[in-house]
Amino acid sequence: MTRKPVQTNAKTTPPRAQAARQSITFELVARLAPHQGLTDNLVRTFGLDPVDYDGIRDTTGEHIARAAKAFGTALNERALQIHLQRITGAFVSSAFGAAQFYGTKKSAAMELTSKLLNDDRDEDRDGPIGFESKAERARLFAAEMALQSFALMAAAEGAISAYADITGENWKPYEAPPAPAASVSRKSAATEMAAFEMA
Repeated sequence: MTRKPVQTNAKTTPPRAQAARQSITFELVARLAPHQGLTDNLVRTFGLDPVDYDGIRDTTGEHIARAAKAFGTALNERALQIHLQRITGAFVSSAFGAAQFYGTKKSAAMELTSKLLNDDRDEDRDGPIGFESKAERARLFAAEMALQSFALMAAAEGAISAYADITGENWKPYEAPPAPAASVSRKSAATEMAAFEMA
């Protein structure tokens, strides 16, 4: 029985520095998510239930305000602000994820529908009698995801509004502070301590 030679990697590559993550802001969500006019058009075209944007926004804000008030003195001002910062960030991140998902489903629907982009010509033909075609299902699903994205954007806006009302500050996505560079004295101390370990 022959053994496979053990391969050794002579080159060791240093770990790559992590790419800086893009901060997820409400402005970014608003650029990706559908606007009121588009959702109104989708509701009319596909016969879907409209999204009560103002109702979702206001109810979310009221819910967060009630929850903050319920803490009473259990959280000091700074602790409450940190908690609300995280809660608001979760709402904005959820809306961002939904907006991205909507974008991919919209692109898929357009691709299935377009005669120029569609290599499989059966996709844009009618389905069997009584059944929708794959392209029709994709268009309907994209429309539903547009309304879902719009609703979650409303919730995010409500959370941001509540954060501002409670803390008196505008919400910003959390950014971890940069790691402090080692000072000259710290480097010198490390070098001197290493000298004790040399044989």
